Amino acid sequence: MVDRRNQKAKKPPILGQSHGLSDIEGEMIQQLIRAGSHSSRELYIPPQDLAQEATTHMRPEAEQVIADSRVHEILLTFQRDYLYGQGRFDEYRDGLLLKWGDGYSRKHIWVSVEDGKLLFETSHNKQCDKPYCNGTHHVLSRDQYTNLDIVNQELAELFRRPVYEPPDD
Repeated sequence: MVDRRNQKAKKPPILGQSHGLSDIEGEMIQQLIRAGSHSSRELYIPPQDLAQEATTHMRPEAEQVIADSRVHEILLTFQRDYLYGQGRFDEYRDGLLLKWGDGYSRKHIWVSVEDGKLLFETSHNKQCDKPYCNGTHHVLSRDQYTNLDIVNQELAELFRRPVYEPPDD
């Protein structure tokens, strides 16, 4: 007897690829999306509406770690090429937040700095097999966060499995 369930042609996985947009092309697509969706949502929060812990400037230590890791640079590229400028960055005293989506589909990538280490908030609540996982965050030392391969791997995982915000946030 032939098992037909295993005879289906396997489709190759869909992998996200950068669209290689210039900044001008990215802005044009962003405007088209906003016009097509008739969105009045602002892509930034006016300073008077920011939460008290939100700032416009990170602490110098946090800013240095973020710069050394190149996280902000990578997230800006992701924002332009994958989100077409529809995401929003918020800076906090200890880190950086990239948010995208609306309503029940809001997602974010939260990167913070604590004691000279770079922390990525994860979507899992238990320790994974990575040696730098503490159960809720991936904590990278200076040697790790200055290794672009590790940072890219972490951000790629966060892009695939972002942290979802509860609707009441």
